[in-house]
Amino acid sequence: MVVLGASAKPERYSNQALHLLLEKGFAVLPVHPALDEIEGILVFKKLPDLGMPVDTITVYLSPERSAPLVEDLLAVKPRRVIFNPGTENPQLQQQLQDAGIEVKEACTLVLLNTGQF
Repeated sequence: MVVLGASAKPERYSNQALHLLLEKGFAVLPVHPALDEIEGILVFKKLPDLGMPVDTITVYLSPERSAPLVEDLLAVKPRRVIFNPGTENPQLQQQLQDAGIEVKEACTLVLLNTGQF
């Protein structure tokens, strides 16, 4: 479970999602280019650094920041990518769908709290 745009700031939704995912028993791989760790959890600088299969990526980046990551996202080949509110990127979403990746516009926190994740 990748949190793309993870934050060390507790008030950020990406930080809250990271914690809720851990609480629900998911292995979490945070990605942020400027962080080394979040509360003792190793943070990857970029998607290619993961070096392992990925089921789901939950996006917490603006469309301007996510658009340049299309090649990295396609190379990782996740089963699905969740675009949280405010991160919607129709062009990127279409590119992912064209590559056979499930795309969902939803709030990860809501999905987890309602059993729909």
